[in-house]
Amino acid sequence: MKDILLKIIGNQWDSSGEQQEGDELVPGMEFITEGRFYTRGPSVYLVYDESDFSGMEGCTTSLRITGDKIRMKRYGEDLPEGTSIEFEKGKRFNGWYETPFGSVEMEVLTDDIDNRITGEGKGSLDIDYHVSLKGLTESRSRLSIEILQ
Repeated sequence: MKDILLKIIGNQWDSSGEQQEGDELVPGMEFITEGRFYTRGPSVYLVYDESDFSGMEGCTTSLRITGDKIRMKRYGEDLPEGTSIEFEKGKRFNGWYETPFGSVEMEVLTDDIDNRITGEGKGSLDIDYHVSLKGLTESRSRLSIEILQ
């Protein structure tokens, strides 16, 4: 296991989930945090603790990256069931998004994945996806994670 420093940027388009001509992608959140990197079989793992800035303080996020397939798990004291999301280009994932206030049905459609993370714990990862939280919101998002050291 290797200690790393991560730069995480989460962007989001309007509620229609579509970028309009001339619209710029504006960061919704950007932070730098310490994390851990390790490999197990063909997969690499990034693990980090969420901060109050992300709105998920007290939770841990784990990303299992196997080529262009990513499984994100969030768990913590305020999320008894935890949340799991799978990203794979062109595929839909249905599940439940756990919040401290309860569960919401979720659907994720992954538009693109750009995985440039090496087995040595360097590089970056971009995930472009549409997410629908039933009855609450629909949007298009991009998650960018860069290993700084």
